[in-house]
Amino acid sequence: MGLFDKLFGGGKKVSKETKETRGMHMPDLNIPVDEKFTIHFKKNGGKFLYCDSFSEVSTAVKNIVEENGWQDYPFFAMNPRLTEKFAKDVKFTDKTEESDVFFTTCEHLIAQNGSILVCSNQLREKKLNELPDNVIVYATTSQLVESIGEGLKIIKKKYGHNIPANITTLKHFLPTTENSDDFLTYGSSSKNLYLLLQEDL
Repeated sequence: MGLFDKLFGGGKKVSKETKETRGMHMPDLNIPVDEKFTIHFKKNGGKFLYCDSFSEVSTAVKNIVEENGWQDYPFFAMNPRLTEKFAKDVKFTDKTEESDVFFTTCEHLIAQNGSILVCSNQLREKKLNELPDNVIVYATTSQLVESIGEGLKIIKKKYGHNIPANITTLKHFLPTTENSDDFLTYGSSSKNLYLLLQEDL
């Protein structure tokens, strides 16, 4: 039994032939969206922390701070609601040069490739390479979607004529020399990324 079988309690097995003949952009068969996202996200090098409640999220943030020795370093954040929510756990700054950690929310979590869809609501006008190398993303399970296309459709429906700018994906969480063929990751840089995923369904 493989690692993911142990983690997720088994399930139907996909034949070796099916795996080999299926292209990278074809959907994985018989795998729920949450498990698929977790598999691809970890393959990308992300650190994943699943939390049942906000108190677990709060504890996870404290553990990340302690693990990395960030007690005396403020987190860079651009979302006032986020800074208010976590004010008891960490210090914040609104200046990138004062921080080694970017703390943010996201629009969607993309199961198809384990990426995180963000836009100007999270980044404003900043490019990914202008942000600190360490990133902590706070998201909820209701933000999981199958594909980038589905995520973009929901953004379009949600914001109507006021579609946010600067839409991109966070995808590379390990140093890489490979060139990405995904236009949404053009100009992106590899980040040391933690995902705090809270159950809300």
